[in-house]
Amino acid sequence: MEGKHSSPHSINLLKKIKDFTRSILEDLCNGCSPTIYIDKFRTYCTESSGNCCCSSDLPKGKEILTLQRECHARRMDVLLRVLMVVQQLLQENRHASKRDIYYMNPLIFKEQSVVDRAINDICILLHCSRHNLNVVSVGNGLVMGWLRFSEAGRKFDCINSPNTAHPIPVHVEYVEDIISVAQYILIVEKESVFQRLANDQFCRQNRCIVITGRGYPDVPTRRFLRLLIETLHLTAYCLVDCDPYGIDILSTYRFGSMQMAYDAKFLRIPEIHWLGAFPSDCEKYHLPQQCLLSLTAEDKQKVEGMLLRCYLEHEVPLWRAELQLLLDRGFKFEIEALSVHTLSFLSNEYLPSKIQSGAYI
Repeated sequence: MEGKHSSPHSINLLKKIKDFTRSILEDLCNGCSPTIYIDKFRTYCTESSGNCCCSSDLPKGKEILTLQRECHARRMDVLLRVLMVVQQLLQENRHASKRDIYYMNPLIFKEQSVVDRAINDICILLHCSRHNLNVVSVGNGLVMGWLRFSEAGRKFDCINSPNTAHPIPVHVEYVEDIISVAQYILIVEKESVFQRLANDQFCRQNRCIVITGRGYPDVPTRRFLRLLIETLHLTAYCLVDCDPYGIDILSTYRFGSMQMAYDAKFLRIPEIHWLGAFPSDCEKYHLPQQCLLSLTAEDKQKVEGMLLRCYLEHEVPLWRAELQLLLDRGFKFEIEALSVHTLSFLSNEYLPSKIQSGAYI
């Protein structure tokens, strides 16, 4: 992959970069202050009237950067510096992580979030996704189960050992030759639950693919998951902790993140079903009081903010009802709490019964 000739898409992006920088230079040469217009995107709002257009994937206004404001001048400086790095990556057909870019100028960038914002701005300006810039994430995701694929000539054969974890490819655009005999895909929030399923030989006993993003999913995990669903046409279930952060992670898979709202249409998984854990599961599965934790003030504040999101009201009202129930009851619990019955209760009872009975939303 590295060092080969630039692709037609990269050549097109290089032309856009050249045109963009030329327009800024022309403004400066003509004694004008450069102005940069950046489209604004969002995955949700808190509009209660029901008249929002968040699901349209269209820009929701523009942000105007000028040299007259110090914070804008700083942002434009960082944007142009990062753009120079991106140009070099595209010209040489090389890849770098966001962290790599930060360490090229740590005294100027000062913190990683500044670089992250510049990369997002560049994607919006050039109408592309982050991987198109040859900027990649350090992959966190893991996959196991009835799956075989290759990435740039490297073969991944999960089928021969379906309960062995494999790293999710970073360069998802190079994934091909996907083969599977799985019946569904299970996404789990945490690596600890992923390992519990691996230890219980869950994939050997249940013909499935299991994926974890190890918390909030990174871009490669979401892109890989979307690719599998589109290629294999499998149902996808998601298992998260019964707490505000678990449900927020679930929402990130389903709707995308606000930070990368400009790319949500390529990253979200609208087909995903919430398998659990639900607030009502504590009675259904007889969880003792010592397994339940009181919601903190921070938890309650997060839930109250999430309840205002337009997509919960318009697209998944049953999710919103469970979130409201979480707030009303005032307690939360982790998936691992189900182990209070037996260590393998999650693998042998909870998951199979929920999937077979259709107890998901």
